[in-house]
Amino acid sequence: MVISGMPEPSDRVRELHARMTLEEKLAQLVGFWVDQGGEVVAPMADEMATSNKYEEATRHGIGHLTRVYGTRPVDAAERAAWLAGEQHRLRTQTRLGIPALVHEECLTGLAAWKAATFPTPLAWGAAFDEGLVEQMGRVIGESMRSLGIHQGLAPVLDVVRDPRWGRVDECISEDPYVVGMLGTAYVRGLQSAGVHATLKHFVGYSASQAGRNHAPVHAGSREIADVLLPPFEMAVRDGGVRSVMNSYAEIDGVPVAADPSYFEQLLRQEWGFDGVVVSDYFAVAFLHRMHGVAASKGQAAELALTAGIDVELPTGDAYLEPLEERVRAGVTDEQIVDRAVLRVLAQKEELGLLEEDFVFVPEPVDLDSPAHRDVARRLAEKSVVLLANDGTLPLTAPAERRIAVIGPNAESAEALMGCYSFANHVLANHPGTPLGFEIPSVAEALRGELRSARITTVRGSDVDGDDRSGIADAVAAAGDAEVAIVVAGDRAGLFGRGTVGEGNDSETLELPGVQRELVERVVATGTPVVLVLLTGRPYAIDWAVSGDFAPAAVVQAFFPGEEGGAAIAGVLSGRVNPSGRLPVSLPRSAGAQPYSYLHPRLGGTTDITSAASDPVLPFGHGLSYTTFEHSALSVDDAVVMSDAPFTARVMVRNTGSVRGSDVVQLYAHDEHASVTRPVAQLVAYARVDLDPGEAVEVSFRVPPTRLAFSDRQLRKVVEPGRIHLWVGASCADRETEASIELTGETYEITSDDERVVRTEVTSGAVV
Repeated sequence: MVISGMPEPSDRVRELHARMTLEEKLAQLVGFWVDQGGEVVAPMADEMATSNKYEEATRHGIGHLTRVYGTRPVDAAERAAWLAGEQHRLRTQTRLGIPALVHEECLTGLAAWKAATFPTPLAWGAAFDEGLVEQMGRVIGESMRSLGIHQGLAPVLDVVRDPRWGRVDECISEDPYVVGMLGTAYVRGLQSAGVHATLKHFVGYSASQAGRNHAPVHAGSREIADVLLPPFEMAVRDGGVRSVMNSYAEIDGVPVAADPSYFEQLLRQEWGFDGVVVSDYFAVAFLHRMHGVAASKGQAAELALTAGIDVELPTGDAYLEPLEERVRAGVTDEQIVDRAVLRVLAQKEELGLLEEDFVFVPEPVDLDSPAHRDVARRLAEKSVVLLANDGTLPLTAPAERRIAVIGPNAESAEALMGCYSFANHVLANHPGTPLGFEIPSVAEALRGELRSARITTVRGSDVDGDDRSGIADAVAAAGDAEVAIVVAGDRAGLFGRGTVGEGNDSETLELPGVQRELVERVVATGTPVVLVLLTGRPYAIDWAVSGDFAPAAVVQAFFPGEEGGAAIAGVLSGRVNPSGRLPVSLPRSAGAQPYSYLHPRLGGTTDITSAASDPVLPFGHGLSYTTFEHSALSVDDAVVMSDAPFTARVMVRNTGSVRGSDVVQLYAHDEHASVTRPVAQLVAYARVDLDPGEAVEVSFRVPPTRLAFSDRQLRKVVEPGRIHLWVGASCADRETEASIELTGETYEITSDDERVVRTEVTSGAVV
């Protein structure tokens, strides 16, 4: 049997497959959720709970064990010992002796009790540092592998399209190249530790109607091809990812989980993916229950297998008895089962699970080691974005200051973590259970950072709700202080258990609850106010950036993880020079959504509409305690063939008085094309560290793919014509400009074309 998208199966895999009964084949295509009962950590998990007993479900073997560490708080060492025993039982007490593949969530660190919690992906985007994201992936993978986990359900490569969507905190950016670069880096890191990464959610999930979870997607073919698919292609072709998970979405009426054009044709035949496709939790059964495109779970199983979904997670709701009945009745061709089984066995062979001497021996492991915390600290520090500052920051002198730390997130450790952190994902169901690792709140970190200051904390209000009873105390505390720091924002959670996160979509982009009123009342005292936002989405805070009640400074942190409190305290004190940049536009209003900086001319504010859509602050914006000058942008050749790369060079100088990091951003605009093009598109970026007065030359070798788009025939092409280029502090800042003329015939992109810009930094003089 020839299988599209994978090499010829090995003799061992073919021999094993030839011995399998239908029951044994189907068992390899499903997971079993050992701890599912009573825990709701997936959509409709309470309604979809299986009644199968574990021993019965595994008598023919099992494909996956679902979230054995991440469903409830279990001691990792004890659970590892249990897992070792179960793998031994599967090896010795089932007919074929095939161990289970163990998968777990790992988006912000291993989702297990007491494990390190890293910044959320939106913070990765703000850091613009793929090398550091790769290091994070590696240390997460090392923890997972030591616990006998083989596959991680991350990264999320959904491109942000609407900040009202609750799962924005799981996403990296609104720019597909940034998503692709950082997502691919995470894949490399995780897989370097021997754990297979899983791309989520293929494809279209983030483009849902009105930003509603699971809502229909109305994206056109060009938006899908040019915006939503490129990050996945990069992770497949450049990152060598081994697993992909389907999107829950329906696109133009066809659920992705039932569409072979994405998995069998695009992913496997065109991109050459040779790994395993797994379903998002319950997605196969949802074809019957939610989408209504299948009359039964058995028909849903046939649709999903035909589409190319090899493994049903988290359990075998459709791929076991319902599918078995159809195969035995001759309704469903067993060949689609065989195709998936061969892929699953090949994956297990690749992971070493089919070796004769396979045994899992648990080893002592520190899930929150100094190495974990070092990466978490550096990534958190690089991700903090200084949105506005009138000179109040940094808080350098005098040493003994009266500081009021106010707000619902000031003393909340949970406010530093995203929806898929173990704390907010699981421990919220277990009140009273300790987090199990150190995660100082912003207030605690400030006390350690500013040891001579006299710090008073007042909550002021809750994150949501309309209780204003604490505002008066906050106002009084601010009035007695020299500086007031208001820590506001989100509370991440699941399905209505928070203000952001899976199932927590929003009708408004105003700060939840009465937090704006709290900030404005504190500002009205006349005390200088620093607003610190701990959020999982960008909010419409034009009033905080400018206006009568604008704070003196605004700091944005996207759930920066266990070292986030210290990172923020370091930024406020000046120990850390902020270098984060907005990975998403700061929205004007909910009514202006969906919005992307990648809009054509008529997608922005014009004089032919009375409704403005321009963001309050643009993509790429971020301030520093120093200043940077970008100059002398040039292109080696002013005329370039459409099929050839070009090199752009720019001088960058630290013109301030302290060392700092700049994110150099190269943008482009295709002035005339056969289809409308964005007014600005990030072509490349580079992080550079500069001492005061130091200058460097940054060169970008730009391949044709970075200017490519889908033409009217949906061919990915580069057309001849003039390209305008610029470098600045954001997509809206054209500090230094240049142009090139692309000549020759229209060039159609091939799989051999590079997708990544090569960057080089050449040291310059210090003036």
